[in-house]
Amino acid sequence: MYDLPRRFHVAMMDASGSGFPAWPPSAGGIRRQHSVEYWMMASLQDGGGDGLVDEGREAVRVRDPDAAEAFFVPFFSSLSFNVHGRNMTDPETEADRLLQVELMEILWKSKYWQRSAGRDHVIPMHHPNAFRFLRDMLNASILIVADFGRYTEELASLRKDVVAPYVHVVDSFLNDESPDPFEARPTLLFFRGRTVRKDEGKIRAKLSKILKGKDGVRFEDSLATEGMRSSKFCLHPAGDTPSSCRLRIELPFEDEIDYSEFSLFFSVEEALRPDHLLNQLRQIPKTKWVDMWSKLKNVSHHYEFQNPPRKGDAVNMIWRQVLAVLSKESYGKAWEVVT
Repeated sequence: MYDLPRRFHVAMMDASGSGFPAWPPSAGGIRRQHSVEYWMMASLQDGGGDGLVDEGREAVRVRDPDAAEAFFVPFFSSLSFNVHGRNMTDPETEADRLLQVELMEILWKSKYWQRSAGRDHVIPMHHPNAFRFLRDMLNASILIVADFGRYTEELASLRKDVVAPYVHVVDSFLNDESPDPFEARPTLLFFRGRTVRKDEGKIRAKLSKILKGKDGVRFEDSLATEGMRSSKFCLHPAGDTPSSCRLRIELPFEDEIDYSEFSLFFSVEEALRPDHLLNQLRQIPKTKWVDMWSKLKNVSHHYEFQNPPRKGDAVNMIWRQVLAVLSKESYGKAWEVVT
């Protein structure tokens, strides 16, 4: 891991501190949603300095760069985008640009970057606008992204990059142990979120007209999330970015997790067909629903971000994906490098 000055990472959270801070409870919403960079850095903070891997730990920090298989670049590019200017045209965004310029100067001077042209460097860019000024300079590196919606094919692809899930912005449901989980959920379908969206997210307003007021449906325009735990199904419609829904695109850890075992996918055309969505949900037998519920519980820990990390959690799954990229036979040969 590069030993970057605090201004590149945790100083955006704790300007006056000296150690590695805990994630502040007040930093919720979109800052937490795209905080993958923080949890990846946190996973490398303690232990492993002698090269011994803790049980369940997929990545360990070594002190000798020549012994490293990969180089993590701890620039909080998503947080930088959200901290330095509320809008992309604000004068404050210059601070974000200058950090990117300074970081690239550091990397270009590094013999380890020069040795591989950055191919073995891991760089989180989870927010779709993260590193927006100089991202084209990173087209050979392993990027940690939410999706590929705002990247050119020359910059990012599943061939060399890792799709990471969002960090939860609400408390996890840890005690879902009802003796009859199906009957404990009186609502058939639940959605609560912003209905006025752009791009493909416009489907939300159309779904609202179709579903609101239907028996067994709660469809509300709000930021709150209450009600999910009393519903058999939760609606996950398209939003501003591809990863809002992930219909026909890459899913996090999809080479290890079969989403069809606990999710139902509907095309836009199917979802907007009157009564089709609800009829399909009502026809699902209780036994199948319970099986899907059980399988969802079995994989839920793969989407938990925490410090210290635990075996099989989100951070360790991401590091395992990075290892898979490094292990590909074509790694380092199949894409060009911006110079």
